[in-house]
Amino acid sequence: MKFKKIVVAGGGSRGSQIAYQIAYRGFQVVIEDVDATAIAATKRRLAQLNLDYAHQFNATPAVIFDTNARIDFATDLETAVEDADLIIEALPEVAATKNIFYTELAQVAPEQAIIATNSATMLPSRFAAITGRPAKFLAMHFADQLCTHGLAEVMGHAGTDAAVFRHACHFVRQIGLVPIAIHRETPGYVLTSLLLPFVNTALTLWLHDVADPQTIDRAWMIATQSPMGPFGMLDEIGLRQVYHLLLAAGREPGKGDLVDVAHKLKRELLDHDKFGEENRQGFYTYPAPAFTTAKFLTAG
Repeated sequence: MKFKKIVVAGGGSRGSQIAYQIAYRGFQVVIEDVDATAIAATKRRLAQLNLDYAHQFNATPAVIFDTNARIDFATDLETAVEDADLIIEALPEVAATKNIFYTELAQVAPEQAIIATNSATMLPSRFAAITGRPAKFLAMHFADQLCTHGLAEVMGHAGTDAAVFRHACHFVRQIGLVPIAIHRETPGYVLTSLLLPFVNTALTLWLHDVADPQTIDRAWMIATQSPMGPFGMLDEIGLRQVYHLLLAAGREPGKGDLVDVAHKLKRELLDHDKFGEENRQGFYTYPAPAFTTAKFLTAG
């Protein structure tokens, strides 16, 4: 199966990156969002991605121009998905929002379309029946900062057609990313399962005022020679998404601290319009300084 038209529903930080990577690799893509204001914000994110790809990949002005020419926009879902072969949902990590979207999508999606959720934590089986085509539904979770972290996790559910799973993995390769094939549903997939204990520990240290975010990142980066610490990673993920993830994780037994972290995150950052790299304000102000071991060792 060859995908000719791809729709990305949701032009936020992650949705914009997904759509840009798809267009950069030569596919036509439509970004669908709720209204003109949301589309305008998406276009600002795409303008930044033009600069990022020119810097990371030495993309020429002609390549950047052609990439943008392959991106269209829509605020009407039925219009957006007409003749679509693949529809990628990249909405906020809120189950109710996704339920409403899939209920509406089931009424207008063309028969041939494969549908994928970019959810980082919610299992595809949670939404499969609502889509009206469970055999053609799966998860395709793209890593943040696709121009440097080039992978996507592909995870079906018990009713996903095996051919659909293969097509999804093939498409990930076609757009220049590495598919991480997950053969059994698991909350958190692979990346988030590895990341959550790490960042949760850092956030708990911050919650209890053990150290500030920059000091915690400094300790990790010097000790491990990592180019980024946990709070830099959280800024990359997007702090609004992190907030919803913390609230969800905090419902688990023994994880009440994470709800307290979510409240602190909202109070100290989100309520002050600090959303992470999405709007270049978060635990860090962007462009962030060059975080190198040498810099940290000479810092006061």
